[in-house]
Amino acid sequence: MYLVGIAGGSGSGKTTFARKVIRHIQEFSSQPPFNAAIIHMDSYYLHEQPIDNYSESGRPNFDHPHAFDWNLLRKHLAKLKEGKSIEAPVYDFAKSQRLSHQTLPIGPCSLVIFEGIFSLFQEEIRDILDIKVFLQVDADIRFTRRLHRDVNERGRSLESVISQYYETVRPMYQKYLDPQRQYASSIVTGK
Repeated sequence: MYLVGIAGGSGSGKTTFARKVIRHIQEFSSQPPFNAAIIHMDSYYLHEQPIDNYSESGRPNFDHPHAFDWNLLRKHLAKLKEGKSIEAPVYDFAKSQRLSHQTLPIGPCSLVIFEGIFSLFQEEIRDILDIKVFLQVDADIRFTRRLHRDVNERGRSLESVISQYYETVRPMYQKYLDPQRQYASSIVTGK
């Protein structure tokens, strides 16, 4: 089983890239149907954000490492790496919470792509990844994609997306996300 990590800033195209990789492998694989899955780091947001993880305006900082359930995430990735199955949590962006009674069965698989803003952040996770990819996309493109996605797909207002970007998304990218490039085995630049 191969475990691939794809990191990058919000709006860099991690999910789209992961889907294209799987589709490409499935199209050109000479083996029987290729069994692959994507683990979305967003699914592992904590049920409730820690009070010390709130911004100055009193909103949760979803772009900080403390926003995630790292214990469950590490446990699930380790099980998948061992060829076992998991019940991945499901996150509802409209409600900003994990759904308590809904999970997504994943595995066992030949390939699991773990995509998320912090997929290369923790050494323990990096150590079990077979391939580590960082998507490097210009900030203005990431911001525009995020703006369209959050307004059109996640029911957010234009003002809230812009405010969040300047208050937490951009500073957290500079502090925590961009430095993950050093751990990547491949850096993919894009538009």
